[in-house]
Amino acid sequence: MGVRVLIVDDSPQFRDAAAELLAERGLEVLAAAADETEALAAAAKARPDGILLDINLRDRDGFAVAATLAAACPGARIVLTSANFSRLPPELLRECAAVAFVPKEELAVADLAGLFCP
Repeated sequence: MGVRVLIVDDSPQFRDAAAELLAERGLEVLAAAADETEALAAAAKARPDGILLDINLRDRDGFAVAATLAAACPGARIVLTSANFSRLPPELLRECAAVAFVPKEELAVADLAGLFCP
């Protein structure tokens, strides 16, 4: 069984594109969620190994969602993404329990399998 990933983003187009990209990299997409409520429900049901999380969600700050998901799924590796930032300070990643940040425009060339594998 491969690495199982949950995608959290409020854009259905991005969720579809990310699912395709992750599948191309050999990762299994368990579910996609548009907001924190859907993400928590999907995480509780599926217990993902990794979570690809947009930090610009409509309903709640993505950093807070990351911290909530980390508490709900302590074994999941959270990778943050955004179209609005090119990098994030390492201390901000640690505070929300994320392992990495990858700008959306760099996802196609990022080592996604490596980021989601311990």
